[in-house]
Amino acid sequence: MVPNSVKSIFVLLLAGLICQGCIENNLGLFKQSLDIGYPAIKGSSKYDQMEEKYTLKGSGYNIWFERDEFHYLFRAERGDFKIQTELGFIGEGKDPHRKIGIMVRENIADDAAHISGVLHGDGLTVLQWRSKKGMAMRDPEDEIFAPESHYKLLMLERKGNEFTLKGALEKDSGFHLIGSHTLPDLDAKVFLGLFICSHDPKTLEEGWFANVEIK
Repeated sequence: MVPNSVKSIFVLLLAGLICQGCIENNLGLFKQSLDIGYPAIKGSSKYDQMEEKYTLKGSGYNIWFERDEFHYLFRAERGDFKIQTELGFIGEGKDPHRKIGIMVRENIADDAAHISGVLHGDGLTVLQWRSKKGMAMRDPEDEIFAPESHYKLLMLERKGNEFTLKGALEKDSGFHLIGSHTLPDLDAKVFLGLFICSHDPKTLEEGWFANVEIK
């Protein structure tokens, strides 16, 4: 028979390993992190609970045309919601069209319908979408350009099947409207999350998101 003292030590060690795994896999408000579209370089998501900050790394050719490649941190959401975040890039980056932002997606297929609030590496900010699975995203028909650039915060809101993107140039300056678009075929249940895309399959880019709120 195994002595009780040995059993106690084993239980404590096992509990410690389980707890450590929980910390390493902690994704904050979100449930899952994965690469969409099989980009050449694997991405990752990390959450710092003390700073309330997410760090995403990702590759991918683009989020455009008939299919996407990027890294996605997300959770399932149903009905109306509002999500806002501070965000920015880490490092100078390679391609001015690298992207970070907020995405609502019907599923994790690379050609899924989606709508996204996107901040580019050069500061360009847009609301862009793919209306139906497999459809080619068009320029400029499937996007709304923001009047300003280099936004510090983005907010994406769903009311029914209308999606509205707002942005703020400074943390305390208040949000103003960028644009709204309706996706009548999008289900009530969707995936909601944060993303990063390098716009260069051979490059891994990095971005951060802080003080994320979902209501």
